[in-house]
Amino acid sequence: MFDHLKSALSLRIGEFVRQRGATTTVEFGLVAAPFIALTIGIMQTALVFFSGQTLETAAAAAGRLIMTGQAQTQGWGASQFKTQVCGKVLALINCQSGLSVDVETYSSFAQANLSLPITSGNFNTSGMGYNPGGPGSIVVVRLYYQFPAYVNLMGFNMGNLSSGADLIAATAVFKNEPYASS
Repeated sequence: MFDHLKSALSLRIGEFVRQRGATTTVEFGLVAAPFIALTIGIMQTALVFFSGQTLETAAAAAGRLIMTGQAQTQGWGASQFKTQVCGKVLALINCQSGLSVDVETYSSFAQANLSLPITSGNFNTSGMGYNPGGPGSIVVVRLYYQFPAYVNLMGFNMGNLSSGADLIAATAVFKNEPYASS
């Protein structure tokens, strides 16, 4: 009885080994997962770069509002300035809850602090403020956005924060024009 099962099993295995009809499906199954992972990784990297460029453009445009004295003469506070910044970023960035704005004044360009506010892998907003200065002041406008990691492949943290997110920063450093402060 076992001989009959043994010969039937070896016959089935032989047929399976000689079968060529599903090789394309098996090969695609082996290649599909890495290909899809690579494609998603490329798309996520492109979104991070696109978001970074959007923030750079917004930092330059919003910085101009301070450099020309428009923000100061109109009496804007931090929230009004952030509203102006939010009008210059695209829908890819969640401006109201995800964007942080830091505007600081320095006595010289050499003293400007341009380091990322990351402490132990976490984004630290405690030192951020809004000080646009006056005519002739040296000002640093920094915009930060925590870009979420949509795909985390095999536990590999692609971001610079411990949460896996990417902290994107855009900076504009300038000296305010000698505007009439009325």
